[in-house]
Amino acid sequence: MPRLRPPELIAEWFGLDTDFERAPADPPGAYRRDVWLGVGLVVLAVAGSEVARSAGLLDEATPPWLVALLSAAGALPLVVRRRYPLMVLAVAYTHFLVLGLTVPSIPMTVVLQAVYFVALYSAVAWARDRQAMVVVVGVCLLVMFTWLLWQLAVGSGLQQAAESRGLLDDPPGYLDPITAMVAHIWLVNMAYFLGAIAIGQVSWNAARRRQQLAHQALTIERQSAELQRRAVVSDRLRIARELHDVVAHHVSVIGIQAAAARRLLAKDPVLAAEPLATIESASREAVTQMRGLVGTLRDTGSETGSDGGPDGGSGARSPGPGLTDIPALTAADDGLDVAFSLVAEPPGADAEVPAPVALSLYRTVQEGLANVRKHSTARTASVTVRVDRRSGPSAGAAGSGGTAGSGGSAGFAEVEVLDDGRTRPGSSGTGLGLIGLRERVAAHHGVAEIGPRVTGGYRVRVRLPLPQDPA
Repeated sequence: MPRLRPPELIAEWFGLDTDFERAPADPPGAYRRDVWLGVGLVVLAVAGSEVARSAGLLDEATPPWLVALLSAAGALPLVVRRRYPLMVLAVAYTHFLVLGLTVPSIPMTVVLQAVYFVALYSAVAWARDRQAMVVVVGVCLLVMFTWLLWQLAVGSGLQQAAESRGLLDDPPGYLDPITAMVAHIWLVNMAYFLGAIAIGQVSWNAARRRQQLAHQALTIERQSAELQRRAVVSDRLRIARELHDVVAHHVSVIGIQAAAARRLLAKDPVLAAEPLATIESASREAVTQMRGLVGTLRDTGSETGSDGGPDGGSGARSPGPGLTDIPALTAADDGLDVAFSLVAEPPGADAEVPAPVALSLYRTVQEGLANVRKHSTARTASVTVRVDRRSGPSAGAAGSGGTAGSGGSAGFAEVEVLDDGRTRPGSSGTGLGLIGLRERVAAHHGVAEIGPRVTGGYRVRVRLPLPQDPA
């Protein structure tokens, strides 16, 4: 990044090259607080002028009511300091200049000096037009320092003060007393005016940074929502392709069995009942899978290409993985010791788990172990597969209700991935994988339990109901 020249740095610091406008009503209720601030300073200005008059610091020839009126007039414009910051600055410093030329003791009171400081600060901090702000503030500073220079040139107050203290006869320092007094006055005024400008500009820059951070947060939130939506769409399309393969298999089975039944009807009607029963079972399962697919993809948009997702391609695909492929996931030699167990009731029930359910359970284990390896300090984990096709109340209660069109639930299939580690610092993921996992569970009307365990570690458990008729 090239270094900026001093004029460019000043323009950037004052915001001359930006379109940011600070909202005068930010935070809410700011106008009401300005009114209370202005009224409070009016009261303080009147009280301060009376204190100064009673202490003999003001001209005795000025009537008390005029002193109070002029003091209140100086503080009153601050009630609209955020609505019209540049106008308030111009009015306040015109008040200072007029009184400084006519009744110079009044604008030198402490409260009015604070009023002029707040007016300059407000102009820099709240002006919407930064170029106009630079012009107005520059003119005010020029007038103020010109007036100060004129007062020092024609006034004799410093000379009288030095003589009254005996400083001219016995100087206490290395500098000439008059020179030191002039330098002191200039330093105080520079700190006064430049301090108000600096504080006001810091406030304006802070407001601009807050707006930029708010916009960035909104952008990140929108991008995160878009990434989640795309992940959901991608996973739904992957589910659609996988279910397409399974449904295509059942349609092929129906066609073959229908041909066999047609040939057997004329020769042996009793024997033809077996292929017809197979057709009935396959058609029911195909309808069930298609209903789940439609429910899952009902609100899917058309943002993806014709190839159907990241895997893309319309060529031949091999059958999707199932329960028999889960042990291969646990056998990876990457420093994580994974224990695998399979519980099937009755024995062999795992072989009858429908392909879509088996695929979803496989993906669950895949996602769970991937999260352990990426985001956990665990060195050991366990994967448990449970399949229960026993008839009776226990089996029916184990599932989460029957799948639409399947005639009720006939048990459940479940996987559980456990680990005993803690979240690895700085490794938080996007959560998109878990979103896709929940989408799969919803497609099968199942139940998912995902989250940290009370005893430590993390649990990913998914239970899917099984249809009445085995695949």
